[in-house]
Amino acid sequence: MKGSKLNVVLYEPEIPQNTGNIARLCACIGADLYLIGKLGFSLSDKYTKRAGLDYWDSVNIQRIPTMDELLEANKDANFYYLTTKAKKLYTEIEFKEGDFIVFGPETRGLPDKYVKDENARTIPMKEGQRSLNLSNSVAIVAYEAVRQNGI
Repeated sequence: MKGSKLNVVLYEPEIPQNTGNIARLCACIGADLYLIGKLGFSLSDKYTKRAGLDYWDSVNIQRIPTMDELLEANKDANFYYLTTKAKKLYTEIEFKEGDFIVFGPETRGLPDKYVKDENARTIPMKEGQRSLNLSNSVAIVAYEAVRQNGI
């Protein structure tokens, strides 16, 4: 995004390998990674560390206790909530500097108040399928921001 930051938010992530993969992705594109609420694992977990390889020192990771705190601290930013329950596609987003893309936990997704937000977006899938892998979903949407704006 040509020096600007994309912000990737994982709300209560549950699977360490996904978070490690996403941290590595964030390092590679210069995005900040926000981990919100209760994690389903420890950041020192060997699977998390292994998935992120030696990229951990290259990513800015922020631990925030609640989503409300993140929203309050970034009142002027755009937040986009990724969910299988939205009608609007992620490709309809015109990414700007400082935007946040928010993803829910692997087994249950985001709470309804974010799913029903006007900025809820989805990645298209074949009907009858439940969801994509979290780290794949983050990569798809993050690289749309990169496609639009560069790194």
